[in-house]
Amino acid sequence: MKFNTTIPSGLKGHYLKEIELYRSCLQKNDLTRAWHHLERSHVLGQSFPLEHTYSHWLMLKFGFRQRNLIEVLGQLLRLLVGGWKSFIDHVPLGNTGGSNVPPMKMMEIPPDLTLILNNHGKGQ
Repeated sequence: MKFNTTIPSGLKGHYLKEIELYRSCLQKNDLTRAWHHLERSHVLGQSFPLEHTYSHWLMLKFGFRQRNLIEVLGQLLRLLVGGWKSFIDHVPLGNTGGSNVPPMKMMEIPPDLTLILNNHGKGQ
């Protein structure tokens, strides 16, 4: 069994860029694009406990901001189990992390993220 603890530095840069874009869109009240970047941060960070958990934490906060009870409840569930699933490398690749998709559903990864993940040894 493989244990994931630390995100590769090159991959972390891409992950942090998505978080930065999320925050920028949120400041501009462009909520659709903000959520889009949160989903992308989730795809990039889901194999690593800290980054995976942080993406879900931001999704939880976003759910509260939107007063979206389904998102809040879904994120609470994901926060309880997501980190340890990352640690043992048992995550559904491509899953965007929102409550609108089943937690264990594999999803197609956008081509640009596939390239990033492949370059850092985390591709399919």
